[in-house]
Amino acid sequence: MPSPATPPAVTLRPIGYVRTAYRRLADTPIQTSRNSHEPGRLVVLDAYAAGLDGLDGFDYAHLLCFLDQAWQADDHGRRAFTGDRLRPVPFLLQHTGQRVGVFATRAPVRPNYLALSLVRVVAVHGNLVDFTGVDLLDGTPVLDIKPFEPHLDVPGYVPGSGWLDQVRGGWYQQSNAAANPMVRPGRRGLQAAGLLDPDDPTDPTGGDE
Repeated sequence: MPSPATPPAVTLRPIGYVRTAYRRLADTPIQTSRNSHEPGRLVVLDAYAAGLDGLDGFDYAHLLCFLDQAWQADDHGRRAFTGDRLRPVPFLLQHTGQRVGVFATRAPVRPNYLALSLVRVVAVHGNLVDFTGVDLLDGTPVLDIKPFEPHLDVPGYVPGSGWLDQVRGGWYQQSNAAANPMVRPGRRGLQAAGLLDPDDPTDPTGGDE
């Protein structure tokens, strides 16, 4: 088994891509919160369309994306991340020139060119997700979608937290599922998630529920 310090290369397959009005890096808004009302569309590949079932019950979702055009502009990721590239000047600190570690920023140029975009889900129909809150270039590949739920995503959230109480959290809010005290999934949970074969007596997870 490879050492954790030298993990194997990882191959990721996009599940879709976004359609937006932006074609140039320099013109693209830097955060969805700075451009919260502009509409965009996520096109999910037909093979994954069934995975959108239930997403329309959420007000917000995270899009995990590969910033392919930043990657291309950065010599297809061949430039080493050393020196000042590990400490860029964030967009919002350009007026000061202050450098910050790349992992303490949301800068698009980073070792794996990944982005996390929090969008508002407007409608889901077939393999399409209409949303508002655009900070991505047109055609940006989407690697995954994860719904936003205040109980789980806002540290210290408790009922009575103003507008957050009105944010729809889909099935997490059915029967108060988000408040379930479960800490670990156990073998049965992994089986239900499709990770383990219930008829296989071996347990690669190393324990019983």
